[in-house]
Amino acid sequence: MGSNIDRYFHIVHNRTVKTTIDISDNLLNQAREMARREKTTLKELTEEGLQLVLARRARGSASKVSPVVFEGQGLSPAFQGKSWAELRDEIYRGYGP
Repeated sequence: MGSNIDRYFHIVHNRTVKTTIDISDNLLNQAREMARREKTTLKELTEEGLQLVLARRARGSASKVSPVVFEGQGLSPAFQGKSWAELRDEIYRGYGP
């Protein structure tokens, strides 16, 4: 029979963290469909994906992703030099609280 400290450590040690991530609707829909087909959860797919990326980058084999550009000139002057957080806030302006 374990002590209260042992039980407390077990609870804290196995705690999960909930977070919110911004991903495209298309990617989320694909992941949900795969989870349904494979009879797994979105959480398990997300954790597996993160583990794969972390392992690949730890080996130094990360590949750079080229940005997708649609016949544009890059960011408009109003957004040049802005952080991702500032860009994201502008994208979602008017949506949510």
